[in-house]
Formats: sequence, structure tokens, C-alpha cells
Amino acid sequence: MNDLTQPVAAWSLAQVEALFALPFNDLMFQAQSVHRQHFDANAVQLSTLLSIKTGGCSEDCGYCSQSARHDTGLEREKLLDVAEVVATAKAAKEAGATRFCMGAAWRGPKDKDLGAVVDMVKEVKALGLETCVTLGMLKPGQAEQLKEAGLDYYNHNLDTASEFYGQVITTHTHADRLDTLAQVRDAGIHVCCGGIVGLGESRRVRAGLVLELANLNPQPESVPINMLVKVPGTPMAAEEDLDPLEFVRTIAVARITLPASHVRLSAGRRELGEAVQALCFLAGANSIFYGDKLLTTGNPDVEADEALFAKLGLKGEGVQGRRCAGH
Repeated sequence: MNDLTQPVAAWSLAQVEALFALPFNDLMFQAQSVHRQHFDANAVQLSTLLSIKTGGCSEDCGYCSQSARHDTGLEREKLLDVAEVVATAKAAKEAGATRFCMGAAWRGPKDKDLGAVVDMVKEVKALGLETCVTLGMLKPGQAEQLKEAGLDYYNHNLDTASEFYGQVITTHTHADRLDTLAQVRDAGIHVCCGGIVGLGESRRVRAGLVLELANLNPQPESVPINMLVKVPGTPMAAEEDLDPLEFVRTIAVARITLPASHVRLSAGRRELGEAVQALCFLAGANSIFYGDKLLTTGNPDVEADEALFAKLGLKGEGVQGRRCAGH
């Protein structure tokens, strides 16, 4: 099995903390310089995320609206029908998305449920979209089934640095997450792995999260950076807001330390507003979730994203025509 903990680059915690401490303009210049070495500076990859099974999760993740342990008012729902998922994927493609992500609120998929997900992956792949799923922790053999179905990406976030992990989640460990990531890599599936900031962590913990992501071997192809969306009823609903410029710094440090990864501006984007989003793109974010909902929380609508892209001269990566073309 892959050893994902051996560094690709010799990043140390002190080096990552030093990046966070740079004057803002210097950090942004360095991040943008790295970004331009690896990507089109004005292209943004567009993904759409659909909750295929909502609520009732057994885990106690302190930020999550879907945990059965938190009273958030969210109703447990059954796994969606394959036809409904395919119809949503078609609409996402027509709206300009190039990747379709399917998320299920499970500790991990049962074999009987995985069969339905395999069918979803096959059908969405047949539409010409990249496919991604986030299903929780995998058992041996499950990643191989997903690979055979044509899955392109598996999302499994580290969420936060290992030293802070126990203050966010107690029903599974940081090591459990690394085990699933290793299974995904061994099956030949691309890795989507990021984290959440604004959980009450220190800057040192944020630096530790970026360090752990940067030292995965190989580095994740896709790195979603989420700002905590405070959901009433969750243990972390009362956390203080993270300074938006600290969030921008986190994006920039992720770009510098993960130079060839797509860094995705993920949850919390609606709350950031246009100006902070623009700074995030300048800092090297080059992927977003596209559509009005992220699993259970709100997201800017398509028209708002089109307007922002037009203002900034950005274009959706791989998208032809008017939508999100920046003109």
C-alpha cells in the first residue's frame, strides 16, 4: 500500500509558518508566480456537488449538519435513484460544469449501497463529465470497484491538522483517513483532499494542515479549502469568524506548497463575498463548486458566479461558449 506520509518536497512546519507570516503583498506575489508556472492564470475548473444520500451519518464531526448526533433539523433521506442523479448531472454539464461530485453521508459505504453508486459513476461518466465521489471511509476492495466503474476522483479530506483532529472528530481518527487515501491511490484513482479552516484552530494548526496535505505522496490532484459554514445545532456553530484575509493567506500558502494541484475555493464562498473571492483567485485558487447548493449548505448561484467571472475576466476551464467565459 502507498505510504502517503513520506514528503514529496522537504516542507517543514517552520517553512509553512514562515509563508503564513510573510507580508500580504509578498505572499500574494509568490503565490501568483507559482500559480502562473503551472496553470492558466485566468482559468477556473468548475465542479458541481450533489448530495446523493443526505443526513443520518453516524460520525460526530463537529462542523457537520448531517451527523445524526447533532440536532440541526436535517431529515435523514434515502439514497437517490440513479436516474435522478443522471438528470442532475446533465443539467450541471449544460450549466458549464466539467466535474460532477456525488456525496453520501456515511461512515463508509455498505456493499449493497456501493453497487448503486457504481451505476451512478458509470452513467455520469458516459455523459462526458469527470466523476468524483465522497463516501467516507472505504473497506478493502471498494476503491477497486469504483475505479473499474470509471471513477476519476475520490474526495476524502483531512479536515484539520492531526494535532487538532481530536477536538473536531472523535468517532474516527486521522490515521483512518490516511488509510482510505492510501486505498484510493493504490486503486489508481485521483485524490481530492483538503480541509476546513475557521474551526477555532490556531494559525499553527492551519499551517500544520497545509503541511500534511503538501507532504502527501503524491500530492493530491485537487485540494478543496473550506471556510467553516456555521450550522445551528452543530458543536462548532458558535466559533468566532475567521478573518477573511487569513483565509486568503491559507489559499496562497496551499498554492505555493501544492504547486500543481487544483486548489478549490469550496464551502463558505457565498459568505466571503466578491472582493475576498477575487483575492482568493489571485492567491491561486483555480477551482470552485458551481451551483446553488453544497450538499446541505448554500452556495452562490450560477448567475452570481457568471457575473463575478465576467468582472474578473475569468473563464471556466474546459467550458466553451457564453457560460462563465468571462465575456
